[in-house]
Amino acid sequence: MTSPKEIKNQVLSIKKIQKITDAMQKVAASKMRRAHQKMESSMPYAIKIREVVKHVANSNTEYHHPYLQTRDQISRVGYIVVSTDRGLCGGLNLNLFKLALEHAEQFQKDGIGVDWCLFGGKVEGFFHALTANIVAHVPNLGESPKTADLVGSIKVMLDAYKDEQLDRLFIAHNEFINTMVQRPVVMQLLPLPKTDRNTKYQWDYIYEPGPELLLNLLMIRYIETQVYQAVVDNIACEQVARMMAMQNATNNAKELIEDLQLMYNKARQAAITQEIAEIIGGAEAV
Repeated sequence: MTSPKEIKNQVLSIKKIQKITDAMQKVAASKMRRAHQKMESSMPYAIKIREVVKHVANSNTEYHHPYLQTRDQISRVGYIVVSTDRGLCGGLNLNLFKLALEHAEQFQKDGIGVDWCLFGGKVEGFFHALTANIVAHVPNLGESPKTADLVGSIKVMLDAYKDEQLDRLFIAHNEFINTMVQRPVVMQLLPLPKTDRNTKYQWDYIYEPGPELLLNLLMIRYIETQVYQAVVDNIACEQVARMMAMQNATNNAKELIEDLQLMYNKARQAAITQEIAEIIGGAEAV
């Protein structure tokens, strides 16, 4: 049987860990509120530019932007995967990686190549171990990323699509539903999905100086905005997931301490009983 001293040392060790996880939970809760505010502040712009692009995709301009044209033959696809920079956030990253790989596997079965553009510190090691074709990587997003930090890697994928080296472009990230639910999703960025090309009113914009110049700028800004929104969305999910993981760890430590305390009391009682029995046995021998 484990001695009372050993059990007491285990309890002290677990209490130290409990203090750390409790502090990490509080820090994550504070960061989660800031991340959620940043996500909500950028969302109206992302929604509005998506509405504009959806309408432009349904219009009949003399210039047809390559980002809006669906290619019948698919030879290669690209994925932008957004992960966290750090761990200790439960299965948030792993669930996303599994979904992205399952989605890409549907193309790979048909002999279609896959390129990967990675954002975040945890995603590179995972896909590098799979010997995936990584064409761009931003390792450290930080807690307050800027669009300028993402533009370079996004341009790599957009140039590949423009040069017809890619025929589809997807983005995989965690979507913030609420503080209890974070859902991994894979969305098609290019070309704009046909399901999005329905508009209620049939009207068109007046393009000045011309549709080609404006659409080139608009489509690039649209992709950058959607990727940035996915990044800030993922950061909010990260802080919520870490908060919940640390809360569960703190509760588990509390339960473990209670179990060890019960073991300590039983071991101490057994030791006292044994000492009393030895004293009584010695007295009777005298």
